[in-house]
Amino acid sequence: MPTAPHAQNTDELYRALQENDRRPYGRTRTVTAEELVEAAEQFAEPRPLVHALLALQKAYNYGSEPRKSPVVFARVLTLFDEQPDVFDERLRHTLFWRFKWVAGALLALPEVPLASLRQWLTEMRDRYEKAGLGLQPYYGQAYRLAAHVGEDTDPAFELWAGRTRTELSDCEACEICERALYHLAAGDDERALRTWEPVLAGKESCQEEPARSVSYALLPLLRTGRTDRARELHLTGYRACRRNPAMSGEVGRHLEFCALTGNEARGLELLAENRALFDELDSPLDLVGFLTGVEVLLQRVELLGHGDLPAAGYAGRTWTVAGLRAEVRGRAADLAARFDARNGTTAHTDRHTARLDRAPLLDALELTLRARGLDDVAPAAAPAVAVAVPESLPELIARARKSEEQGHPDATACWARLRTLVAAPGYAHPDDPAVGPLVQLRADLLADEAGRVGEQDQFDKAAALWEEAASLYDEAGAPGDAALARACAVLPAAELPAERADGAEAKAAALTAAHAALVRLQEETPDLAPYQEARVLRLRASALGLRLQATRDEEHIAPVLAEVDLLLAFATRHDITGQISGAHLLRASTHALSGDLPTAVTEIDALLDRLKADGPAWHLPRTLGLRGRLRLGLQDARAAHEDLTEGLRLAADWPSDSVDTARLHGDLAQACMHLGRPDEALRHLSRSAELDLRHGSRTDAFCTYGNVAQLSLELGRVEDCIALLDSLLTEPDAAAGEMDDRLVAQLRLYRARALRAGEDLKAATAEFAALAAESAGWDDDPGSHAMIAAETAVLLAESGEFGRAREAADQALAAHARAPRYEQLSSCLRELARLQAQRQGAEGLADALAVLADAGRVADEARAAEYEARDRSLDSALAYEHGRVNAYAGEYETSLAALDRALTLVGAPGPDKDHAGEWAECVRLAAVVEGIYLERPVPALTRLDAAISHLTPLGHTEETEPLTSLAAQLRDEG
Repeated sequence: MPTAPHAQNTDELYRALQENDRRPYGRTRTVTAEELVEAAEQFAEPRPLVHALLALQKAYNYGSEPRKSPVVFARVLTLFDEQPDVFDERLRHTLFWRFKWVAGALLALPEVPLASLRQWLTEMRDRYEKAGLGLQPYYGQAYRLAAHVGEDTDPAFELWAGRTRTELSDCEACEICERALYHLAAGDDERALRTWEPVLAGKESCQEEPARSVSYALLPLLRTGRTDRARELHLTGYRACRRNPAMSGEVGRHLEFCALTGNEARGLELLAENRALFDELDSPLDLVGFLTGVEVLLQRVELLGHGDLPAAGYAGRTWTVAGLRAEVRGRAADLAARFDARNGTTAHTDRHTARLDRAPLLDALELTLRARGLDDVAPAAAPAVAVAVPESLPELIARARKSEEQGHPDATACWARLRTLVAAPGYAHPDDPAVGPLVQLRADLLADEAGRVGEQDQFDKAAALWEEAASLYDEAGAPGDAALARACAVLPAAELPAERADGAEAKAAALTAAHAALVRLQEETPDLAPYQEARVLRLRASALGLRLQATRDEEHIAPVLAEVDLLLAFATRHDITGQISGAHLLRASTHALSGDLPTAVTEIDALLDRLKADGPAWHLPRTLGLRGRLRLGLQDARAAHEDLTEGLRLAADWPSDSVDTARLHGDLAQACMHLGRPDEALRHLSRSAELDLRHGSRTDAFCTYGNVAQLSLELGRVEDCIALLDSLLTEPDAAAGEMDDRLVAQLRLYRARALRAGEDLKAATAEFAALAAESAGWDDDPGSHAMIAAETAVLLAESGEFGRAREAADQALAAHARAPRYEQLSSCLRELARLQAQRQGAEGLADALAVLADAGRVADEARAAEYEARDRSLDSALAYEHGRVNAYAGEYETSLAALDRALTLVGAPGPDKDHAGEWAECVRLAAVVEGIYLERPVPALTRLDAAISHLTPLGHTEETEPLTSLAAQLRDEG
């Protein structure tokens, strides 16, 4: 199906060519370029065809289709030979530049004989000489051929590098990369890195650079001990080349970097993101570079014992690491051999082998905020703490049930092992009365699953599983277990209406009913074993505790404490240590909910003493975690940090899900923030999120990772933020739309802001625009749409697209009318007006003032609603912006009047810093307008001197400095 409209005239054709040039490289752009060549052939005038052919060659060149590039160029060259007058200076320059592209395309095809490559270079030299052009570009291509073949590289390098650059030489960045690669091939890492520095520092760049240089520099940086720089460049460099067929070799080198730095899990993630490259690449040279990087990664993963992990590979089948490695190994080795056969050397096979033989350079380098190992990406992640379970099936079943009765963390591993055994074909259940029938074991497994999904807040599923387990226990003749399962179903069943209810009263009613149901169930089941009855009592207390949490009603405190006393007395009488500890934890939590934090801490102190003396030891981490949270509430962040750190230390002895290690990390992050340790907080938040992911609490994990992204952005770690969000948004459930759409949108919003902070305005604008379009349909949340549309408007204005910016601002205003966002809208509109006036001057003044009029209406609405801005007054900020906008447009008298009004609205500052900066800036800009643009230095100096005299005694030194500097400038110029 055609992708480009049929051009009726050359103007339409040129517009279509320009539009296609804005598309990313890939099949859509290439197919459109092909169609535009067909369209250009209908015109008698040859120049449109030349433009269309050159655009098509560009699409082939950067779309990794080298076989087609020379054919297209041959047509252009024929046109040049036949009708040279068609080619103006720019087209002629492009023609001679593209000789290099053809040389590169032929180089990439092993079926092209070496003699043909040399013949083309001879043709290039002859053409350049005939046209009177310098030969440095020819010698550059000759050197590239020598380096590719692996022979005579030194003399070829000297012939090229010693010549003066010409207008047809490769850009500085590309030539720097070639020189650095020469030194790298000679084994001189330090010299290569010194040569690369202008490119790596961003001083020289082009379409391919610095991404190409970065990919080659990563390993030399590691070998020379510059690990932080390597990490930083990996993040920026990978983002610049990912999913780009023309940079598949660069992607391969990033995969290799991951494999050699202990980041195999990230490597597999990046491989999945670039899966399309397996089938999109038509360049054998690009393909062998990509496949070699893939093979290095897969080899490392398999050597670490994870060959059965899933891996993203060629379309049409499911791959494991081992299976894909075998496939890739054969293809890469074959391609390398084909190049060597063409070249008559062993260079490509040797390079391929050398990359595979490299040993890891670091055991572990933390590349991103998602510190994951291969165990974390396994379909069923292995527990961090290995638990030895009995080999004998009867012993395993007995151990699992005993551990469950005690609440021991080992129960999880035992049930997991039993689940695997029971699901295996040919499972034979022991004929042992002590074990019970198979149906009882199936009920046990259902009960374990119900508990796990309940912890993930999947209340409907948990309630159903508990009821199903109860039915199986009935069938097995285990009435006590059946009654306990039904009791366990009561709370998640009550959480469903409580979760959906609107208001605390409805939640309280549901939980009150749940408590009554538990009381009845206990009364109607007289033969419960002590551990079963203790669990029912714990559920009763928990129901009332949740009710108190929902209502914070003082009348609900005493009933909880009464239930806790019942539980504690019963557990003490029967020496059920886990429930004794649980009762004390419930009591402490009740005091905390009631606002009595000191009493709660006293309760926890006593419990900790008991746990250290009598156990159970696995309750210590949670208890220390609770005391840490209480101390945070008491504003003792240092003591909280100590408790939480100790809790994490002890938690390392137990499976992380059984002692809630994720929450300990999250709480410790909060303590770190209170102590002014944001980087440490970032690490703990990341670990908390990853543990939640491992345990299936994906929504909690994504929310926490959202906090990680926000904090990393606030800390200026922009590339960390982008890499994290790229990783999260490619998670299968996020990419497939299975996650909560608002949560994913929030992550995308953070990513868009990070892209903007990283000055990738094109990508940021595209993401903001997409989010604005999606959020327009959020009828239940117009405020979020107003905020997103406002940010989109500013970004579009920064890109100079003022028409689209105005449309986005209008969307924001419409949403704001339904859910006011006074400050965000005012700020957006002011910035939009400023940008338009700054870029367009007097021509843009009318539109800028129309935008400020909208900002004025927003300020009026805020005033009517008695809204108080958190930062600047909307009225004074608007007056200042009127001053600035009019100044940009050359309306200086109007500007000065607006600034005087702003000064009146702000008011002269006092000793506090609150508005001193805003007032001083208004004075400064007014003095600039008055003294410089209106050429009235005397009143301007009077204004400045009065402001300086006012600010100095108040101690506003920082605010005074720009005023003093401007006054000195005016006096010097006067």
